[in-house]
Amino acid sequence: MKRLTRSAAVLGLLITLSGVAHADRLDDIKKAGVLRVATFDSNPPFGFVDPKTNQIVGLDVDYARAVAAKLGVKLEIQPTNPANRIAFLKSNKVDLVFANFTITDERKKEIDFSTPYFASGTQFIAKKGVLKSPQQLASLRIGADKGTTNEQQVRAQFPNATIVAYDDTPFAFAALRTGNVQAITQDGPKLVALLANVPDKEKYEIPPFTISNDYEGVGVPKNEARLLNVVNETLEGLEANGNAAKIYDQWFGPGSKAPLPRLFKIGDPQKS
Repeated sequence: MKRLTRSAAVLGLLITLSGVAHADRLDDIKKAGVLRVATFDSNPPFGFVDPKTNQIVGLDVDYARAVAAKLGVKLEIQPTNPANRIAFLKSNKVDLVFANFTITDERKKEIDFSTPYFASGTQFIAKKGVLKSPQQLASLRIGADKGTTNEQQVRAQFPNATIVAYDDTPFAFAALRTGNVQAITQDGPKLVALLANVPDKEKYEIPPFTISNDYEGVGVPKNEARLLNVVNETLEGLEANGNAAKIYDQWFGPGSKAPLPRLFKIGDPQKS
């Protein structure tokens, strides 16, 4: 009888441990009925506060909303900035990061990424006539968002340049206005959108060159395969049914404030 009792206890423990092993982030999201997503609140058109509704909107928010809809849960937005995106994921403050997030091998050591859903390059804004070629970057003071691949790429390719790191693009642009830096760097689409809302935009320009081609994806906690699969299925489905193009056109189409041709489609092979 004691043996049977002991065997039953061991079996119960194994069942309990098995249940714990299979519980994951996707189960937690469904149980809570909420998908917590970090996105920008001051970087149009990816994520910014709509002055009419006081809600965060943008391209990244639209994609996040599609994932929440697929899961049948409510979307909860958590504002973030470039420097704390990974920390938010690793501390379980959010479930996903939709925040203009460039995929890199270094970041893959800490988190996982979805299939790319956006592609852009590292470009620059400067006052007209200041920056004509990449070679000039080596002698300039350049403002960059702290913790971004843009900052890393400029440092790596132009080690003699003076890099001044800021918490976000608007702060960097304010420094450009006052002359504290001579150029600022970010992804091309972000710079196009930023310049579109500048009242004296005729004083500035985006030189026609890029120093990198970057792919952006959704940040996902490490080893959450089921959640990652749902995100990928959602993104690929949006491309297949034409809604990815509609989301893009809303924020970057000909009638938007930041017109930019759509050259990348979800599922396109990445260039090396």
